[in-house]
Amino acid sequence: MLQTILNILQVVFALLLIVSVILQARGSGLGSVFGGEGNVYRTKRGFEKILFTSTIVLAILFFATAIANILIKS
Repeated sequence: MLQTILNILQVVFALLLIVSVILQARGSGLGSVFGGEGNVYRTKRGFEKILFTSTIVLAILFFATAIANILIKS
C-alpha cells in the first residue's frame, strides 16, 4: 500500500517538475538562449521567483520520494 502511494506521488512530482521547468524555459525567451539578452545579473520577481522556488521544492520532493521508494523496496 505504501509503495503504491509513493509511486503515485513520484509520478505526480515528476509531472509537476517537468511543467515547472518548461515554464521557466518558456519565460526566458528564445533570444536569451543564444546569448541575446545583455542583463545577466537580474533579480527574479513575482511569478518567476515563485516558479523558481517551487521548482527547487519539487526537485527535493521528487528526490525524497525516489529515495523512500528505494528504501521501502529493500
